[in-house]
Amino acid sequence: MKINLPTKITITRIVLVVALLVFWFVYAIGGKFFGWVSLTLGGTSVTLFGLISAIVFVVASATDALDGYLARSRHEVTDLGKFLDPIADKMLVNSSLIFFAVPWEFTPFSLTVPVFCVIVMVLRDLVVDTMRFVAASKGKVVAANIFGKLKTVFQMIALPVLMLNGWPFSLFDSSWNPYLRVASILIYLATAMSLISGIIYVIQNRNVLKEEPHD
Repeated sequence: MKINLPTKITITRIVLVVALLVFWFVYAIGGKFFGWVSLTLGGTSVTLFGLISAIVFVVASATDALDGYLARSRHEVTDLGKFLDPIADKMLVNSSLIFFAVPWEFTPFSLTVPVFCVIVMVLRDLVVDTMRFVAASKGKVVAANIFGKLKTVFQMIALPVLMLNGWPFSLFDSSWNPYLRVASILIYLATAMSLISGIIYVIQNRNVLKEEPHD
């Protein structure tokens, strides 16, 4: 089977996510033996580990826009691409959210994600993706809404900021309560947008779940 360029980029994103997860778990488990190489960005202490994580995350996020653009512009939308793309997206975002919610004994990150936020966002994705699957099986399309797009924007900004211990917002919010710092507020906004968009999806597409009469 020949794999086109957009799908190759999607597969690259999956490889980047797996590499990032291995990188995180190795240091989360054995970091106290390895230690951290620290850098200073505008007065904020950022580990080399966090900087590498943020760079890989941003690169992986950029490939999401790139593969979609290439697939549409080159008319190379394939079933394999449509299957892998959402998997790659959920792997990148949801695994990052879960990692930041786990109370690791030794971690270079000073900020965390509240567990309830992770639960809301992961469950929302599960519900919406299931509805899309059911809709697709009936030849219907579940349209996206603005709140879902805002959710993604807030997530894509908040997660690399968390990896950089709040930088660049730490230039002015480093002394704030950790739960009220800009990175945390971005996570709360992503959670709110996720919940709102999920409710809208269910209400607007509830007919998808109704049994159709059989001949």
